[in-house]
Amino acid sequence: MRLRDSPIPIVALLLILCPSPRLRAQATPDAGYQAERQKAAELFNQGKRLEALPLLEQLVKANSKDNEMLVDLAASLVDHAATLSDREASGKERLRARGLLERARDLGNTSSLTLNLLELLEHVNEGGDIRFSDDPQVDAALRAGEAAFGQRDFDEAIKDYGKALELQPENYSAALFLGNTYDRKNEAAKAAAWYERAIQLDPDVETAYRYYADMLARQHDMAKARVMLIHAAVAEPYNRIVWRELHAWATLNGTQINFVYVGIPSPQTAPRIDSRQPDDLSAAWDAYNAVKDRWQNGGEFERRFPKEKQYRHSLPEEAEGLTAAVKVLEKLEADSRSARQVDSNTGLVLLLKLDEAGLIEPYILFSLGDSGIARDYLAYRARNRERLEEYMDKFVVPLPRL
Repeated sequence: MRLRDSPIPIVALLLILCPSPRLRAQATPDAGYQAERQKAAELFNQGKRLEALPLLEQLVKANSKDNEMLVDLAASLVDHAATLSDREASGKERLRARGLLERARDLGNTSSLTLNLLELLEHVNEGGDIRFSDDPQVDAALRAGEAAFGQRDFDEAIKDYGKALELQPENYSAALFLGNTYDRKNEAAKAAAWYERAIQLDPDVETAYRYYADMLARQHDMAKARVMLIHAAVAEPYNRIVWRELHAWATLNGTQINFVYVGIPSPQTAPRIDSRQPDDLSAAWDAYNAVKDRWQNGGEFERRFPKEKQYRHSLPEEAEGLTAAVKVLEKLEADSRSARQVDSNTGLVLLLKLDEAGLIEPYILFSLGDSGIARDYLAYRARNRERLEEYMDKFVVPLPRL
């Protein structure tokens, strides 16, 4: 995963469209500090992070509580780390960047830039080092490309990434970085081709979809950017960076991502008017809870997952439970005495719509994906990628406003 591009690119576009919070006056009377701060922020927003670095160092030294400058310094250190040939030194830069980000977060900075960088820096090893390939020659070529990229020598970066691909044609990072480099050179057609190559190499990694979506958004092709972000979410549904990107896309389009949740009452709180009445909505949740009890206490989990030693919440358990509830609701809806009860309950109407579309399982994986259910995702995606994308398309990500 590419650390230098960890800030969500669409959020960067938002900063261009909206007044930048970095340029607001801070709680300090020092006019000189404010002038230097604005200069550093402008360089950073222009992508000139190495040029901004010395200024940011001075600003943070002068005011260690300026959380926005702490984040900018951290991001610039990550870029600078890629230019260092000494791996120990570059690792220390990344670890220092992580410390600065943690301090900024503790001071209240929870921007997408902060959270994304922190999430990505969690994946570096104890020394802060990054390995792009187990092949030393390929790794060296990619490191050289990263160094050139950090210095904005894009033509040299393209040569280095191309060399890495010659040595290892299946290397996802090399194809991704080529796409990103052509993107930075404003050669959109070539960038798109390389992003698509990366996607073909590994469709289950979100990054190429996300970078591609950023480029499309800058070209004002919000519909195709939406498609790429849906692909990204299906590739890595439990990656918080993807969801921050989706929310940023929605903000750009004057809409919002839908929070899809049926609302399942616990057995203790399930409404019960009179259990003898067939139109009582609690009958649907009785059916749901009966399935849950059979899975948890009746041995169904052991029968379905004989290789697993301990019970866990699973996709088939939840799907069977919700389907049992749907069958009861369909009977209730067919009865004029109880149809109004069903139709006036937005959660139940949503559940019926999900069932009608054949998308209860994708709903469970995206909205109820705890650690147990998440273990069923990869096998499901291998067989049902189109259904997962259909769910995101129909229920979660609204179409862009024209």
